[in-house]
Amino acid sequence: MNPAGDHWSYEAVQALLSLAREGAPVSVISLKLKRPVTEVRAKLTDLGITPAAEV
Repeated sequence: MNPAGDHWSYEAVQALLSLAREGAPVSVISLKLKRPVTEVRAKLTDLGITPAAEV
C-alpha cells in the first residue's frame, strides 16, 4: 500500500485515468495500482471522474 496515503505520482495518476477511461471498476483499479479502494475513489472524485459501476 502507499504509505504516504495522499501522494500520487504523475505516472500513478496517468494509470488511474487510463484504467478509468477503459471502464475498469474501482476494485480493479485498486488492485492494479496497489492502493486502497477508498483512496482510489477519493482521487477519482478529486479529478472529477465518475468511476464505472462494479460488476
